[in-house]
Amino acid sequence: MPENSIELVRTTLDGLYRSESGRILATLIRLLGDFDLAEDAMHDAFAAGLERWPQEGVPANPRSWLISTGRHKAIDGLRRRARFDASQDKIADQLLPSGDFAPADVGTESDESVPDDQLRLIFTCCHPALAPEGRLALTLREVCGLTTEEIARAFLTTAPTLAQRIVRAKAKIRDERLPYQVPAPEELPARLDAVLQVVYLMFNEGYSASAGASLTRADLSGEAIRLGRLLLELLPEPEGMGLLALMLLQESRRAARTSPSGELILLEDQDRTQWDRALIAEGVKLVERALLSRRFGPYTLQAAIAAVHSEAASAAATDWPQIVALYNLLARAVPSPVIELNRAVAVAMRDGPEAGLALIDGLLQRGVLTEYHLAHSARADLCRRLGRKGEARASYERALALTQQEPERRFLEKRLRELEE
Repeated sequence: MPENSIELVRTTLDGLYRSESGRILATLIRLLGDFDLAEDAMHDAFAAGLERWPQEGVPANPRSWLISTGRHKAIDGLRRRARFDASQDKIADQLLPSGDFAPADVGTESDESVPDDQLRLIFTCCHPALAPEGRLALTLREVCGLTTEEIARAFLTTAPTLAQRIVRAKAKIRDERLPYQVPAPEELPARLDAVLQVVYLMFNEGYSASAGASLTRADLSGEAIRLGRLLLELLPEPEGMGLLALMLLQESRRAARTSPSGELILLEDQDRTQWDRALIAEGVKLVERALLSRRFGPYTLQAAIAAVHSEAASAAATDWPQIVALYNLLARAVPSPVIELNRAVAVAMRDGPEAGLALIDGLLQRGVLTEYHLAHSARADLCRRLGRKGEARASYERALALTQQEPERRFLEKRLRELEE
């Protein structure tokens, strides 16, 4: 087999894993009824593709092929274990569909149901029977595909502690047979907040990756927007509109956020002609609808802030008083040190860097955000603008020590070099 054919298949599978593994895993969980079994099956399916596709060619529907192959790999594994445990044979019988079902005829695998499987998975992971911290950790692991280490950093905890939360959540779903389904319409409102939070976290990881070589993960943010649209169809509530609007308005700036070489470009320096005006128009319309309902919450307020940015021709022309006023409302609705930090940056733009610096220093003196690299980066920028180079250098160095993302590291290193000029 020519080496280039194997490499082409490997590249194809790598792309499929990045773009489709979330949906494939969600469908396998539905078909197999077990998180760990589904994870093993998915990895076995990708390994089978690497082995067979160079000889057989890439199938017309690769995702369905991987789903079908993964299910059969899981059933074969259960059959092998049935020699030692008769109950596994019974489980395998339950998982095997009636009639012959080979990977070749996987096109019949209810492909139209696949897009909803991730939504079912999110509702399962967000079931109220699970502990709140377990819900978020499990969803970020199973739906977003983040590693245990990445999630642990986001939760400011250790990887072993985080892993235990995920194990407990999976066990509760299995032992209590929590339904793998979108709840009935009357149950949706009570579950909506948790699901919106998860979709928002998923989008954030795609919009600004917590670690790695790339600033963004387009696959995650795109999937979050798709799920946001599905949620809004299920339950057209104002906060669902607000969340979708926020994601669309943030996504509209993707092309302008990095240079052709992948370097980070701050909002104030972005070429606004590259912003996607169609996404902005859709987002602004959704914000207006949500605000008119007068039943909006924090997602709508954040979307309103993003809308003000999107309508400004430049950073200097931005309506900073309105943005500060919106942050004031947001801070009262959901008190958060990160929101206070963002408000401080807006105050600096409205009233000058000294005013913003005083607020950031107050946050850091309270002991909050001391391990948050963006707080130190924001402080460094205000010190730089005030000509306080020594303080700016110290804060940039602290931010550099805390960040896990390569584009941010390069940006901070560039800022440090500029201080020496």
